[in-house]
Amino acid sequence: MNVTRTDRLLRRMRWWDIDAVHALEERVFAETAWSRETFWSELAGVPQTRHYVVVASGEPIVGYAGLMAIGPDADVQTLAVASDYQRQGVGAQLLDSLIDEAKLRCCSRLTLEVAAASEPARRLYLRRGFEVIARRSGYYGPGADALIMRLRVRSEPEESAP
Repeated sequence: MNVTRTDRLLRRMRWWDIDAVHALEERVFAETAWSRETFWSELAGVPQTRHYVVVASGEPIVGYAGLMAIGPDADVQTLAVASDYQRQGVGAQLLDSLIDEAKLRCCSRLTLEVAAASEPARRLYLRRGFEVIARRSGYYGPGADALIMRLRVRSEPEESAP
């Protein structure tokens, strides 16, 4: 199913989205899926330290993403897209929203963990300027490593010489 970008709406995630988001989370992440309680906890931090968005195509939520931002550091907490909507720009739309939010919050760095085996996700992050800075063995379970990636969102001020 191809859906044009104009048929998709990016908006803030609300508490009434949690059931639909959790159902998508379980389909995408299976045994490592967050619980409903985790989503409730994350939304409790909005807007102080969290920012969560969803993409809806008509009524169903087809993707979601979340950001944690504290001081100069931001972290992509989660990003998922329904299988029927992958490779159609939904992930890029979500990621761009998180990058924009990190810039609005004056963050210097944006980091994330991605499954080393997830070639499409890695390509998306690399296209947006992320670089691999570390690898965590077994992060997603035995034999399922994570790559830690970072994007410099804005230049950090240079230290002046004494």
